Amino acid sequence: MLRVAMADAIQSSSTAENTDPRVLRSRQMLMESLLRLLSRKEFDDISIQEIADEATLNRATFYLHYPDKNALLQAMTAARFRDLIARRGLSFSNCDGALRAIALGVCDYLAETTGCPSQLAKMPLEGSIIPVVEGMFQEGAANHAMVPGTDPKLLATTAAWAIFGAARRWHQTPDRIPAEEMAAKIEAMVKPIFLIASM
Repeated sequence: MLRVAMADAIQSSSTAENTDPRVLRSRQMLMESLLRLLSRKEFDDISIQEIADEATLNRATFYLHYPDKNALLQAMTAARFRDLIARRGLSFSNCDGALRAIALGVCDYLAETTGCPSQLAKMPLEGSIIPVVEGMFQEGAANHAMVPGTDPKLLATTAAWAIFGAARRWHQTPDRIPAEEMAAKIEAMVKPIFLIASM
């Protein structure tokens, strides 16, 4: 399942000139390599050379695809989050229920990231999750009338950061409430942002 999600993410992020199967395969191998290494080591202790070796690729190949290991981590986590969104068929069509479902998806994604739970709090997951959620909100906003002067991109960014921030706080809280309950709280806080901006 993860392999399919990574391949889909690679394909969706590729430009027309980067559809070479060798390019897609190398990116997938690097993502899988990092995922395996994260189950054994802390992210900060993993070198680019180790990632390349684990993927049976050379270091130069790594740099053809990613500028650094943080970029690879973001690509990998974005692929995994997109897979969760696709499995649930989530989209933002309106505020009634869709916000809660998206918030629950973010909470569940943070909770399901079991390959490296001790280091999750230190990882830059916001760079992977927030753009996906922003895109969902921008697509949804395109189908609704907005108050004149409303910037749909700023609205999407504000809501995406609010959801991610609240979900991350929830995930880092010991003895946290159930994800469904937290998703309802997030929905109640974020929904007014959209109601103010919509006509």
